[in-house]
Amino acid sequence: MLQPKRTKFRRQQKGRMKGNAQRGNQLAFGSFGIKTLDSKWITGQQIEAARVAVTRYMQRQGQIWIRIFPDRVLTKKPLDVRMGKGKGNPEGFVAPVTPGRMLIEVEGVSFEIAKEALRLAAQKLPVATKFVVRRDYDFQNTNA
Repeated sequence: MLQPKRTKFRRQQKGRMKGNAQRGNQLAFGSFGIKTLDSKWITGQQIEAARVAVTRYMQRQGQIWIRIFPDRVLTKKPLDVRMGKGKGNPEGFVAPVTPGRMLIEVEGVSFEIAKEALRLAAQKLPVATKFVVRRDYDFQNTNA
């Protein structure tokens, strides 16, 4: 499961996710990718499930890049505990994403394989996504 090796502080404030993604919103590595349309916290388990779905469908051909990392700590208070008495204990890590953020990129496979693999990955994620293709991708000369 994805999580940071160490953090500066055990607990973090929630913060706000306003607006669209300012960085990480373009294809940088692959020819195909999925881009989020919602603001949401994505857990390490969800990212890992999406990664497994893509690699299984692509059958170890091509290359994938995961463009998000869960580095924000998520805390929870135990069940049946009254309000107050401090913040809860760390439960896991999440990656906050805003609309436009690239989640996964794929290279080295055909358009059809990439589209289906990323569709399977999108089903594992709690956000609505959009399939994107590199602007200079040549559909006629696909050698993959």
